[in-house]
Amino acid sequence: MAEDAQLHPSGDPLLAAKFAVPAVPPAFVARQRLLDRLTEGAQGPLTVITGPAGAGKTSLAASWREADLAPGPVVWLTVESDDNAPGVFWAYVLGAFRYHRVPLPDGVGSPSSADSVDHSLIVRLASALAQLPEPVVLVLDGLEHAGVHDIAAELDFVLAHAGPSLRLVLIGRVDPALPLHRYRAEARVCEIRRSELAFTPQETAQLLRCHGLTPSQESVGALTDRTQGWAAGLRLCALAMQRTEDAEHFAQSFAASQNAVADYLTAEVLAAQPAATQDLLIRTSILSHVHPGLADALTGRDDGERILGRLVRDNAFVEPIGDTSWYRCHPLFAEVLRAHLRSRSPALGAPLHREAARWLDGHDRLTDAIEHAAAADDWPYAAGLLVDRLAAGRLLTGPDSHRLERLFRSMPDGLPGAAPALAAAACALARGDATAGRKHLAGARPNGDATPECLLTRAVLRLLTDADTGTGTTAPGAPASANGGDGGDDVDGCGPATEAPGPGRGTPDPDREVRALAEGVDRELLDRHPEIEALRLYGRGRALLAAGHRSEAREAFAAALAAATDEQTWTVRYHCLGALALAEAVDGLLREAEAHALDGIKAAEEHGIPVDRRTPRCHLALASVSADRGDLTGAARHLAAARSHPPARDVPAAAEAAVLRSRLELAHGRAAAALSALDDVPVAADGPAGAEVAGRIAVARCSVHLGRGDPATALAVLGEASTGGPALAIASAAAHLAAGDGAQARRLLAGLTGGERVTPAVRVRAELLDAQLTAFEGDTAKAASLVAGAVRTARPHGLRAPFTEAGPWLRHLLARAPGLSDAGAWLKGRAAGAEKRPAGDPGSGDTADGSPLIVEQLSPRECDVLRCAAQMMSTDEIAVELFLSVNTVKTHLKSVYRKLSVSRRSEAVRRARDAGML
Repeated sequence: MAEDAQLHPSGDPLLAAKFAVPAVPPAFVARQRLLDRLTEGAQGPLTVITGPAGAGKTSLAASWREADLAPGPVVWLTVESDDNAPGVFWAYVLGAFRYHRVPLPDGVGSPSSADSVDHSLIVRLASALAQLPEPVVLVLDGLEHAGVHDIAAELDFVLAHAGPSLRLVLIGRVDPALPLHRYRAEARVCEIRRSELAFTPQETAQLLRCHGLTPSQESVGALTDRTQGWAAGLRLCALAMQRTEDAEHFAQSFAASQNAVADYLTAEVLAAQPAATQDLLIRTSILSHVHPGLADALTGRDDGERILGRLVRDNAFVEPIGDTSWYRCHPLFAEVLRAHLRSRSPALGAPLHREAARWLDGHDRLTDAIEHAAAADDWPYAAGLLVDRLAAGRLLTGPDSHRLERLFRSMPDGLPGAAPALAAAACALARGDATAGRKHLAGARPNGDATPECLLTRAVLRLLTDADTGTGTTAPGAPASANGGDGGDDVDGCGPATEAPGPGRGTPDPDREVRALAEGVDRELLDRHPEIEALRLYGRGRALLAAGHRSEAREAFAAALAAATDEQTWTVRYHCLGALALAEAVDGLLREAEAHALDGIKAAEEHGIPVDRRTPRCHLALASVSADRGDLTGAARHLAAARSHPPARDVPAAAEAAVLRSRLELAHGRAAAALSALDDVPVAADGPAGAEVAGRIAVARCSVHLGRGDPATALAVLGEASTGGPALAIASAAAHLAAGDGAQARRLLAGLTGGERVTPAVRVRAELLDAQLTAFEGDTAKAASLVAGAVRTARPHGLRAPFTEAGPWLRHLLARAPGLSDAGAWLKGRAAGAEKRPAGDPGSGDTADGSPLIVEQLSPRECDVLRCAAQMMSTDEIAVELFLSVNTVKTHLKSVYRKLSVSRRSEAVRRARDAGML
């Protein structure tokens, strides 16, 4: 076109290639959502498409033009770096109109100078565009290369005065210099940015199929996540997958994806940056998140904020993190940068990690600091941070626990000093290996210069270790004689040892030691670590439980729950819920046990606790609750669920599991199997924990032998138990009564309340034994009165098992004592665990004070929904199970809540069970 050659101010011909619409690449995915967005934007004056290199900006506009979706003819100009002079730029704009055959009046003219244009030319162009018979779309691709501010002002003028005839589409890596804020305020701009240009998983799958690949859902998800939907990255990966023999393995490999895009990112992004920017990017590649101050610390300069801000504005694969001062790199770009660091300066990595660790520690980013110290192989410093910042508890609880545990799992053994040994002990406890924790603590010998934080950390870990192993110390606040020993020293013969009160003076009380050492720690630091107090109370509860002080243990667990209120304590809260639930279940506090167990299971799901780190106690508590309510099917189901969390290192939990299996076997008449189940309990430790477990097993064996009609063996088994508390006394009384020694049974029952706070389970069984003795003595009326009292005690808790296990005498008494008709109806309502009572029936359930529950009858479908809810199904899962919509399930649940006068699922399930509906 000869006339176009005259339009360049220099007299050179215009390059027609700049006017050509780029070809849509093969295997292109036409994404309708973006085409619609661009079509919508072209109805207004301005559309801006910005994103990093390879985001698919140009391909989107080219495919839109090819699909003929524009409101009029499309004039395309690709702007290059040598077009940044105003005269050259406007010469090419005018040439683009002529090239795409959009006629402009001859009087518009052309620039006479490369460096400037006469304003009258801009006025004539705007006037000419305003007179066009139909709208025209001007696409300027790469406008960031026209960097002179005058060009943006002139373009803004043309757009403002051309009227609706001009629709401007600007494509670039950065925002144009136009006053976008004004266009936004006037709702006259459509912006398509990186987040919208990113491929969705569905679009990724379509792209891979266009390349002849048949990806799995896992491959699609992995590639989309790894590339963050970056179009060029996905296309390069797809091309590489076509050449590989194992496309699925490629898709799952981060390294393979990084290799596929490395050359592109190096050439298009890294190489395009100034030397100082490249240096900053490579040095900060050791970080997952970059702060300008941290960047300055790693580079030794003060330009971090300026460089990072420019990289964000340039869409150079760096983005800000929310409203913070932190930034992050695209993961694939970050890996390319790390590869450059390894190849260019392999010796620089460790010093950079050490510098980062110290900066992060000074800015309250402790876990990140420890991570970089570990990456530098500076384990003494990493362990010192953990201990001196009082953060060892973070290995056991909180959102960083798994991350810290994985870090210290790599720490070499045998490092000198107390801090590495304490870190190793905390790591072992986090894995549930208290025995290994105790061994590491034996090597944590603080010297005379030990900090208060080091001493407190050691005392907390020792408390938890002793509580888990059940060895070494007296239960907190308990008489020393409960330890079964004659006193002792510290776990390794050194460190402070405080004395417990009572006759065993000299035996250390670890709980008191923790409280004493906490007084010497800076209060502000202690306040920043609420997990220390929560762990102390949890350890106290475990120690009290191991020593057989069940009521005090429940109080300690409840106090730990009250202290565990933030995200740093959620793991200990979960374990407290399980321990408290099981203790309550054993003591017959069924409603409380069920509520805490369900809350514990919910907490495990919400906080993503790995299955191999979960406690079986929540499910064991629910199994015990079901068994005590007479629901053998439910008990078996929860017991099976508990087996998915093996209690191998949790001897008390293993003992409870064995007792429950034995109860179920005995309930089905399989006495031999019931005894065999009790043989599976691992050998317990010496001391109070071992005695408590032995007592529980002895009571369970006694029940089996009594069920077989062998009171002599039952008494012999009980005689071998050194302790067992009220439960052992009840079992002994039952065995003596079965052996015909009623007098001894009465003496045992009479001594039950001596200084003991009697739990519902003990009280009910004691009242039933008293009633049995009285019935055998011929006083039916008094026996009936005692049974009625036992029912009043049991009924608020739904505690039916003691009655169903009482034997034939109770059935005979219920049949001939007219005053027990109401008690009999209540017992019959749930004795088999299957019969459902109508709502409002006097035997269907009770409130906590013993009054009948006032409930409205549930519909059959509401009952179905509630049964699913009782199985811990989500709303979506219930909808799938019952072939209902999610909204219908929610409607049924609201109706259930209204009828049962509750506000939560767990309350509805509990109320329905008490009412005999489940």
